[in-house]
Amino acid sequence: MRKHQGFTLIELMIVVAIIGILAAIAIPSYNDYTARAQVTEAVNLTSGLKTCIAEGISDKGRAPVIGDCGMTGGNDKESGTNVGKFVDKIECDRCGEDVDAGNPVTITATFKSSGVASAIKDKKFAIGTADGNNWACGKLTEPVDVSGNTDLENKHLPGSCKP
Repeated sequence: MRKHQGFTLIELMIVVAIIGILAAIAIPSYNDYTARAQVTEAVNLTSGLKTCIAEGISDKGRAPVIGDCGMTGGNDKESGTNVGKFVDKIECDRCGEDVDAGNPVTITATFKSSGVASAIKDKKFAIGTADGNNWACGKLTEPVDVSGNTDLENKHLPGSCKP
């Protein structure tokens, strides 16, 4: 009787097929996870502006220029480029202007075109307010409609920014 040594070809093919199936399931999930993690940077960068703008609206009824909120290199309404590892620039449509219910302020973060997950390349994430206290983000329409300024898929947005 011959002694069995090693695995047969069929056994090896079954193992390779199982690994292939697991990889086919895991890779798309990992890509979504990576994109969501990179969106977090935009949330953090816009949150820093959020506090500054809320104080400006509370004190003077107007949003301060973006440079007064720590974003440098651009102009009154736009930061310079490469503000983060994944975010290229931050824009503020009403910075330096009066803000009220009829004229809300929107802060938009634009992702880079390279070095980011393919699902968020050149995409935008926005937050907005009319009073400095109540903010909307992502695809929300209340208290301010920022859905037109955000073109990320819902699955990449933070939970609080999904409709």
